[in-house]
Amino acid sequence: MAKGWTIQGLIDGKMVVTAFCHNHRCHHNQVLDLQKLKEKLGPDAPAMEWDLRAKLRCRKCGNNDSKRFGLTYVPDYDKVPRSPIASPYRKTSE
Repeated sequence: MAKGWTIQGLIDGKMVVTAFCHNHRCHHNQVLDLQKLKEKLGPDAPAMEWDLRAKLRCRKCGNNDSKRFGLTYVPDYDKVPRSPIASPYRKTSE
């Protein structure tokens, strides 16, 4: 994926994409349904922030100004296995 993420790449990577409306009176946020985006745009559609922002509209205030949206991309921690973190503050069982 040298040119960026695709919708299918985000699904395969178990990512969660959240859109944030930056309208000063709204500040609504919504987790995007990647399966619906895949059906609408296709699996190989580019999914970088600048690609998706132009396609968004806030469900709460109707904002569709791409400059007033932000997106976050994070792993879905419920689906991605996590490795234990070694911490010097963790109590030992001994």
